Amino acid sequence: MPEVISPYVIICIKSFFLGIIQGLTEFFPISSTAHLKVIPYLFGWNDPGVSFSASIQLGSAVAIIYYFRNQISLIIDSFFSIFNHHNFFKDDNTRLSTYIFIASIPIVTLGLLIKAYWPNYSDSNFRGLFSIALTSIFMAVLLALSEVYGNRKKIFRDINIKDVIFLGFAQSLAIFPGVSRSGITLTAALFSGIERKTAARLSFLVGIPAISLSGLVELVTLFRTLSIIDILPIIVGIISSFFSSIFAIDLFLKFLAKNNTFVFVYYRLVFGIFIIATL
Repeated sequence: MPEVISPYVIICIKSFFLGIIQGLTEFFPISSTAHLKVIPYLFGWNDPGVSFSASIQLGSAVAIIYYFRNQISLIIDSFFSIFNHHNFFKDDNTRLSTYIFIASIPIVTLGLLIKAYWPNYSDSNFRGLFSIALTSIFMAVLLALSEVYGNRKKIFRDINIKDVIFLGFAQSLAIFPGVSRSGITLTAALFSGIERKTAARLSFLVGIPAISLSGLVELVTLFRTLSIIDILPIIVGIISSFFSSIFAIDLFLKFLAKNNTFVFVYYRLVFGIFIIATL
């Protein structure tokens, strides 16, 4: 009996660990997808795959909803009030619900197109370690430039529809591993002149639809193909990603209140160079 149980317990422990990595790296601008690809490689584990990586993102999505639960409740009420009042910018919450909807369109559209017309995308060179390394280095440079050239004077009331559209198209690039959804949206927001903490909150909130939809689609797919006992490690990963995500969101918002993002620029440069050196 122990010989049968032991490998399964190890799988659950790995899922728990990867869930923690997912939660920590989803909200820091360093790419959760890249880390879920690279860390198993470094430990000599099998690639968990796109479906697993996307599924445990549900823990991060639930964490955002929980952390911002009061504001999200107001956003949802405001979103449905649009249908009655036909005013997309009636107040701050209505504006934010409109911004989240607009910013989600590009990444959801691109994701569905890839799912429909590029079925073996998960095995493409875009998910290769060398590609992830180059992307990480490139994104480090972009983040650094956004810190240098963004004036960071805009607060929420100063954000306009052009800023949101730019942020939405930037977010769609997160389809490619190594880009980092939070990283590219934060970079776009800084380039648009939005101050750091507002940029981070906006980045977190606009990511809810994309992260949730991606995670749900992949989880449903796994439920159709796996047995209940095979699903359990994924549930373990979702739970651990939820708790580590709560920690990461709170830490990152407090960090940005007093600091710039250059520590993540340096990290991404080292991360990319390290991957190339190990290949």
